[in-house]
Amino acid sequence: MKRENVLITGGAGFIGGNFVHYMMNKYPQYNIYNLDLLTYAGDLTKHREMEGRRNYHFIKADITEREAINSLFEQEKFDYVVHFAAESHVDRSITDPSIFVRTNVLGTQVLLDAALKVDVKKFVHVSTDEVYGELDFDPATFFTEESPLQPNSPYSASKASSDLLVRAYHATYGLPVNITRCTNNYGPYQFPEKLIPLTISRVLNDEKVQVYGDGKNIRDWLHVLDHCAAIDLVMHKGVTGEVYNIGGHNERSNLDVVKTIIRTLGKSEELIEFVTDRLGHDKRYAIDPAKIEKLGWRPTFTFETGIAQTIEWYLNINWWSEQVKLLNYRKFTHLTEN
Repeated sequence: MKRENVLITGGAGFIGGNFVHYMMNKYPQYNIYNLDLLTYAGDLTKHREMEGRRNYHFIKADITEREAINSLFEQEKFDYVVHFAAESHVDRSITDPSIFVRTNVLGTQVLLDAALKVDVKKFVHVSTDEVYGELDFDPATFFTEESPLQPNSPYSASKASSDLLVRAYHATYGLPVNITRCTNNYGPYQFPEKLIPLTISRVLNDEKVQVYGDGKNIRDWLHVLDHCAAIDLVMHKGVTGEVYNIGGHNERSNLDVVKTIIRTLGKSEELIEFVTDRLGHDKRYAIDPAKIEKLGWRPTFTFETGIAQTIEWYLNINWWSEQVKLLNYRKFTHLTEN
């Protein structure tokens, strides 16, 4: 029986990298292809243990390079595509929106065209709750799959654009797709410009933790391994053409997250320093995951268990501490949650 080929784009990044691990461990019968350009946030150190396995393959490529991507698809005849590859840092998108449009929009369109040519079984496009815009602080309000797309940053606008392209390729060409939209992820291997790993880094070194505005912006936090399980379910059992929101019902303000980490590490809250808020900073994100829960998914981590496990992982994994030093985490100052 032919092994099925699964392409994971952005597999050297945070969520994509964890999904590579997840799929390699759960599905030894699949050939896993990890495609990544290895930009600043991509790192293969996390995959060292699987580099010698026969069913793991790394491909360095740019998803916007049409000829290279078409050749790859024609050669490997992928059965599934799980598309994580994206520029994802809001602050960077405010500084230079063009690279976000190129990678997130054009890159997605190149992959969709290639997927059409080889008749993939499923194209799963991994998106974000940020495409919905912002919510007020009313805890009874949530985004659903039917909420309008109202992005407020160049990053979220580029993701909304790619979502619409994926939808159009299903409606126009019949490409079997799903779109997933997740809340804020945290867990192992996260690049140290994001809120949780940067806070851990700075607190461990007794350095100031700079928080935007008053720190009251709220996000729903989802452990990356719960996210991986949800994507797996959508890939295999998701109704073709449908959107699935993935959230953990773990809403916390940025300030609460920072204080939790400081408290867990036994440090003083005097490390917190409030700084001028960033442009277009959405007040709150929260989504209703009822649709994917009906498909059979439930998060296994509460925020309390997940953050404790994450802090413990960062304290005990030498790879992370060495990588943070190499990347010079001190150049990342403001704690951006997305």
